[in-house]
Amino acid sequence: MEVDLDPMLRTAGALAVTYGARALGAALILAAGWAVARIASRAVRRALERGPGVDRTLVPVVAQLVRYGVIAITLVAVLAQFGVQTASIVAVLGAAGLAVGLALQGTLGNVAAGIMLLFLRPFSADEVVEIGGLTARVEEVGIFVTRLRRLDGVPVSVPNGQIWGQEIKNFSRAPVRRIELKVGIGYGDDIGKALRVAREVLDADPRVLADPEPLVAVGELGDSSVNLLIWPWTKNDDWWATKLDLTRALKERFDAAGITIPFPQRDVHHHLVRGEREPAEAGIILGKGSGE
Repeated sequence: MEVDLDPMLRTAGALAVTYGARALGAALILAAGWAVARIASRAVRRALERGPGVDRTLVPVVAQLVRYGVIAITLVAVLAQFGVQTASIVAVLGAAGLAVGLALQGTLGNVAAGIMLLFLRPFSADEVVEIGGLTARVEEVGIFVTRLRRLDGVPVSVPNGQIWGQEIKNFSRAPVRRIELKVGIGYGDDIGKALRVAREVLDADPRVLADPEPLVAVGELGDSSVNLLIWPWTKNDDWWATKLDLTRALKERFDAAGITIPFPQRDVHHHLVRGEREPAEAGIILGKGSGE
């Protein structure tokens, strides 16, 4: 029995042409949408960076949202090429979103934490913060992670969820900061003289503020030293350099004034047990024995 293949071939050819054209169109739409998403994201980033009064912290987030929005529209257009109805697309996206949300609870928690960071603004780009013992400069607050750069230049990416659950210290938002120095002097030194010298060192530095007034006082009686608390105030931008200069100046002025800065020492007392030889005597005896 002969089978007429012409109708089947014609049908297959028509389907190939129809769906091939749709597949080609979908591929072109996908490629174009991906390129548009990248270009739009860069354009928005540049526009926000040049715009006056725009917080730099919001720039990467808005740029990412624009990129993801264009990609989402592109995917809907690709599905529409194959005849998928909008209602079906919404249903599929809803089900997929629920499944992804259950599987990526931690990731969604980072997104929620990122939204809270952007809303409450505990820090902004270019500010120096301490988060969980990490001191770094903020480079970018993203949707999922915050990018920081440690003071030694090493870049660090921290999930937003970890940042939101930590104590955040923002050093950049304080107009003035206190320098906390603790200097020990010997028990035999003149405390009043040491306090006067420390006060003179502070008065000689123009970066030390008169208001708030610096604190120069005896803090504690340590094991081997009398510890002085020297707490001056300075502008935020001058904090680090002033601290280093004051530390050196205090050492030099104390040396010139004859005030000692003791270091930990330990006295060892050797008690002889009855019948035990002195170390020197024992060494002599051992030396004679080895030479014979």
